[in-house]
Amino acid sequence: MPRLDIEAIPQSNRTGYPAPFDAAVAGRWWRRLAPAGGLTEMGASHVVLKPGAWSSQRHWHDDEDELLVMLSGEAVLVEDDSRTAIRAGDVCAWPKGVPVGHHLVNESDADCVFVAISAGNCEGSGAYSDIDMKFDGDGYYHKDGSPYPTERMR
Repeated sequence: MPRLDIEAIPQSNRTGYPAPFDAAVAGRWWRRLAPAGGLTEMGASHVVLKPGAWSSQRHWHDDEDELLVMLSGEAVLVEDDSRTAIRAGDVCAWPKGVPVGHHLVNESDADCVFVAISAGNCEGSGAYSDIDMKFDGDGYYHKDGSPYPTERMR
């Protein structure tokens, strides 16, 4: 049956981000939908952001498209030069290769819930706008190329 039982999918707030960059996403709880549905050509996650949590560090992907569908609650989309309120029913899209750093911040006093979908090369590369970090399929690196002592999650 194609209907996924979201509550039956394990939930985690793990991150591969090195300290101190991991602290902002501690209130991000995700469930991997794509593997639970047997999907192999795309990624999809059901994400709950607790009040104060960030979806990620502000980033972009060189090789992976991203789509976000807000299901409930409200968050602020922070991009390079803008802040936009995102509410239930809103859809955001970021094409691969466009270096516009983005993330969501839950500045409300209630949870917000969204589905994040990705397609392309999940082993690809990208960078973070506000911090000394970039990534590729092997891990996280300082912008000078020296590695962080952490393992990138997929």
